[in-house]
Amino acid sequence: MTFPVFIPLGPWVVHPHFLFETLAYVVGFRWYLYRRRRRGDQLDDGARWSVVTAAAVGAVLGSRLLFWVEDPAATLSHLDHPLVLVGGKSIVGALVGGWIAVEVVKRWIGVTEATGDLFAVPLAVGIGIGRIGCFLSGLPDGTYGTATSLPWGVDLGDGIARHPTAVYESIFAFVLAFVLARFERSARRGDTFKVFMAAYLTFRLVVDGIKPGVSLAFGLTAIQWVCLGGLAYYAWWLMSRRGHIVASAAQEV
Repeated sequence: MTFPVFIPLGPWVVHPHFLFETLAYVVGFRWYLYRRRRRGDQLDDGARWSVVTAAAVGAVLGSRLLFWVEDPAATLSHLDHPLVLVGGKSIVGALVGGWIAVEVVKRWIGVTEATGDLFAVPLAVGIGIGRIGCFLSGLPDGTYGTATSLPWGVDLGDGIARHPTAVYESIFAFVLAFVLARFERSARRGDTFKVFMAAYLTFRLVVDGIKPGVSLAFGLTAIQWVCLGGLAYYAWWLMSRRGHIVASAAQEV
């Protein structure tokens, strides 16, 4: 296999990153709309679309900001190439940025109840789809792992067998989507999104340890520090609700 793996679509040949990222947005958003119609929504249309808009804006800002902080030296070296800086993205930054923006807007419009459950499964599915494109894009995508002697190591074009970390993440995200879809049947409002965030941040904290990132402090990258910050925020909730979460999960297995 030669990377990037371009995808033939009729008379066109499409870059895998563009194709799967677009597919992730379309499928994720359509799935969200379907879930909202089927499950109902405690928010009226005005409040819900305020939340959705805040999530989208916060995701864009958080995604870019964390990408810039991931490798400060590289960011500074590209100050005269704004297209490079604007093009970079971070899923962790998008999730945390979107979450913060939603909480700010909720306080502003007076919404006190949890609003994220409708997003959890679509987000997991979207991440799973998008990471397929990351893997097929090869080394230029920057989501590859470190060298490995494991039999499933993949040579992305530089002659080194590497951890296919994008594949790991895609598999994890699809499994997480399946688990969340079952878990939410008996979960309390707000728990599904919190489980999604805690699970994904934990996964990224671990898997980014086998990626060739830039260490900011104590051997951890910027993404890993953000993951730790998010997990610290959710720690109190996980401890107080661990019995109910385990019981809900066991009930659906």
